[in-house]
Amino acid sequence: MQEKPRVVISKGKRSDVAVKDFAFTQADVPSANGLASFRASAWDAFKKMTIPVNTDEAWRRTDIHLLPAPDFKIPQADAYQDLPAVPETLLSPLTGEQHGGQITLLPGGSQVELNETLIEKGVVFTDFRTAEKNHSELLKKLIGQIVKVDEGKFAALASALAENGVLLYVPENVTVEYPLHSVLWGPGGNLAHFSHLIVWVEAGASVTYVHEAASPDEAEPAMHTGVVEIHVGENANLRFVELQSWGRHVWNFSHERARVERGGNLDWIFGAVGSKLTKNFSDLDLAGEGAQGRMSGFYFTDGVQHLDHDTQQNHLAPRTTSDLLFKGALRGKSRSVWQGMIYVAPGAQKTDGYQANRNLVLDDQARADSIPGLEILADDVRCTHGATVGKLEQEPLFYLKSRGIPQKEAERLVVEGFFDPIMQRIPFEGVRERFQQAIHDKLSK
Repeated sequence: MQEKPRVVISKGKRSDVAVKDFAFTQADVPSANGLASFRASAWDAFKKMTIPVNTDEAWRRTDIHLLPAPDFKIPQADAYQDLPAVPETLLSPLTGEQHGGQITLLPGGSQVELNETLIEKGVVFTDFRTAEKNHSELLKKLIGQIVKVDEGKFAALASALAENGVLLYVPENVTVEYPLHSVLWGPGGNLAHFSHLIVWVEAGASVTYVHEAASPDEAEPAMHTGVVEIHVGENANLRFVELQSWGRHVWNFSHERARVERGGNLDWIFGAVGSKLTKNFSDLDLAGEGAQGRMSGFYFTDGVQHLDHDTQQNHLAPRTTSDLLFKGALRGKSRSVWQGMIYVAPGAQKTDGYQANRNLVLDDQARADSIPGLEILADDVRCTHGATVGKLEQEPLFYLKSRGIPQKEAERLVVEGFFDPIMQRIPFEGVRERFQQAIHDKLSK
């Protein structure tokens, strides 16, 4: 009998597959007005770094080797005029009956509204294009102070190329009574959307700001890369709500950091239901004594969505308090990753840090990875963390069905009950309704 030839099958790791770099060139870097130097330094940082692979620790559980980087194009000026318009539902107030100001960021353009009373108080709430013309010195002073251009390949890319952005500056001791709102609308296949938000709240000031990023579902892939920089001054208060409902074709990357000074308070709320893949870095730096920060996260995945949230609670001064709770549900073959770290610096005594991640896996092929962590370099602290991954409890389902409630409705009620602790942390009825609608939409598919 003739011997069969020996066949050797070699299975290389996905991380061994190099992602082709982006096709952007230095000619794509905006050079007008006062940010030319900043953007040039960001471009230099971008060119020095490679696209992350999952041998990098922060990217071990998020594989982007299929990212079609060379295909993405930057929207031309006024491109939005030939693309789907922003749905009216995205422009309606989520945190009250009216906006103090609203900014709509569009492919190749933007629209801005701001209450005249706030302008008289010295509040700046405008898009980057306008800020570069009318507030160039302020913008140049603040940009890149919280998130450095060399923090990652995508942070550098957004810093270099983002013309769509928001500058919110609230002067000392000014209270903004009505919430501010911005929408980043990103329709269009094979487009790269870049955004840069700067939220700077001076000492004693107070403001609520809601930002939402969204797009329709489309056949061709698209990408969003963003930077968010937040500064909360001494004894200042900021409520910041971020909602992400990108279409299922969007690769979404963001680097975000908040710095809270002495006695300041930040209430940071995340909601994520969209995108094909998301990799989000969110850092909370409690830099002044008595600073407080609360991070509340909601996510719901289905299909083959992949959401990865990497959070840091950095206690850099004594008597600081952080409180993080992220809750997520998963359907289909989707996957979530949450990696969290509480860091307590030397000398940051009397720290009180808490973090928890709870996951509800609704289908057998869905997967949730939850990795909490502590690094404590002080000896008089209270830090706790926890993580759970579980399925729907049968006992409450049985109870509801025994009362005549159909299976699907019973599941919805149990899921809503699972998310209730997050909903209770959200002081805005409109945001809660948006999350509850997302739960309903995901469960009804």
